[in-house]
Amino acid sequence: MSPQSSVLYDAPGPRTRRRTTIAAVLIGVALLAGAYYLVYRPLEAKGQFTAVKWGPLVDLADPNLPLVWERIRLGIIATLTAAALAIVCSLLAGTLLAVVRMLLKEQAKRRYAGLPAAAAYALRGLNTALRGITRFCVEVFRGLPVLVTIFFAWRISGISDPLWPLVIGLSIYNSVVIAEIIRSGMEGLPRGQREAADSLGLTPFQAILLVQLPQAFRIMLPALISQLVVILKDTTLGYIITYEDILAVAQQMIQILQNPIQMYVIIGAVFIAINYALSQLAAYVQRRVSRVRAHKPAAAATELAASEPVVLDA
Repeated sequence: MSPQSSVLYDAPGPRTRRRTTIAAVLIGVALLAGAYYLVYRPLEAKGQFTAVKWGPLVDLADPNLPLVWERIRLGIIATLTAAALAIVCSLLAGTLLAVVRMLLKEQAKRRYAGLPAAAAYALRGLNTALRGITRFCVEVFRGLPVLVTIFFAWRISGISDPLWPLVIGLSIYNSVVIAEIIRSGMEGLPRGQREAADSLGLTPFQAILLVQLPQAFRIMLPALISQLVVILKDTTLGYIITYEDILAVAQQMIQILQNPIQMYVIIGAVFIAINYALSQLAAYVQRRVSRVRAHKPAAAATELAASEPVVLDA
């Protein structure tokens, strides 16, 4: 078997590689031609590439450029502030809700044999009621649109500063989603993890907190990062309660400069840069966690070998 061959399919020969290269070149040329005739030419015909449209954003000689970028800077700060607060609150509330639901599930298995029958029935009924309440909250808040949640948080709270209703609305929705992500991660662990915790004499709370929860975080880290990116993008919904994030600032400047395409291109680039940085940070954290997990068994084996007594032959 040649080095280029695979266990799933044979390596392509010279003719297949040549055909693939030609097809890729033709598709690339077709895409460039389509972009030129369907995107560039219509925009150019409408004057979307003139200095009047792009000058306030990229021309250093334009007197409006410092004012425009100062407003964009303030919008970015407002967006990141709301996103950071919502992310922290969502992670804390979601983790707590996931742990509570797992504990209630574990408590449902108990029969309270050492208690009187009335007390046992009361505790089991209370557990059933709490499980129903938490399940109801998860289904309701996960099913509501984020925009509706933000609006009701603004109207019910009565807080004048729109930052906090926006954070509350985002946290309510995303916390239940994060809770389900973490709970599914804990329930997806091998059964031997929980059995090992029980054999060590850990209580259900200790088993969840020390054994299941850390592993669920590591396993579900990609899904959690995707949800954090969603939180960042959902901050743009703050316009409904007059929160001046970067999108609201862009809409205000568009009314003055009359350059919506150019402004949204810049705003889209800003969001792409922030989300890319967040994704890279998550990848770095995941690599660090994997490296630490791989290093610990090796270090433990080295320490165990060093602690063993050396027996010399007579």
